[in-house]
Amino acid sequence: MPAVTVKDLESKSFDQPDEKRRPPKTQVDVVNIGGATLGRFTFEPGWRWSETVKTVVHTDSCQVSHLGVCTAGTLTVQLDDGSRMTIHAGDAYSIPAGHDAWVENDETYVSYEVMSAAEFAKPA
Repeated sequence: MPAVTVKDLESKSFDQPDEKRRPPKTQVDVVNIGGATLGRFTFEPGWRWSETVKTVVHTDSCQVSHLGVCTAGTLTVQLDDGSRMTIHAGDAYSIPAGHDAWVENDETYVSYEVMSAAEFAKPA
């Protein structure tokens, strides 16, 4: 895999994102920096992709691939083939397209992604 290179020294805050997406129980904060699009995903307790983001993207399952790191909470992901994985704070993860996911317990889930931010939870 080739190395990623950047040309400019930059810093941006996810607290002042370039774009905000707000489906039910969902906060997606997007920053464009260094030629890349990064996202902070915050899902409230009770969040489930098939009940929240599905309402704006209108697909049967999430068709976005994800690569990121969880900083808070717990998320269970189930692929369309039935296989499951649970992500915890401190975990790095990759998730292929074709899945549902839901927040476990009563703790807000927060992750930062280096893939998918350009399109996740964007209305169809």
